[in-house]
Amino acid sequence: MTDAPYDLAPGDVTPFDKAGRMAASGVGIYTIGLVLAVILTATSFWVANTSLLWAHGVSVGLVVLAIAQMGIHLVFFLHISTAPDNTNNVLALAFGVLIVFLVVVGSLWIMTDLNTNMMLSAGSMNLMQH
Repeated sequence: MTDAPYDLAPGDVTPFDKAGRMAASGVGIYTIGLVLAVILTATSFWVANTSLLWAHGVSVGLVVLAIAQMGIHLVFFLHISTAPDNTNNVLALAFGVLIVFLVVVGSLWIMTDLNTNMMLSAGSMNLMQH
């Protein structure tokens, strides 16, 4: 008896894709991910150290490359996709991104507010000098 692709539990690996062709091996997927990650990392170093780009465009370029790098890691190394059997993975990822976003924005908000409240006014500076 042979195992049909539809007879697998979610997360089980089948050697065939839906069209019946041999699926890519795990080593091949990781190799592709590694090559893409190295290319994006090298490009990030080039963007940070070049004078060919507009100065304000460097930070935008680095953000775009960082988001692309995260996408490469999620797809090729963590195997998170939008397939029907990965719904829980995608929801967990979305929740994690929300929590990280809230922590970063909250931290920036608190630091900005503290910085504003900690600055001495001109009247306070005169009192301290006398």
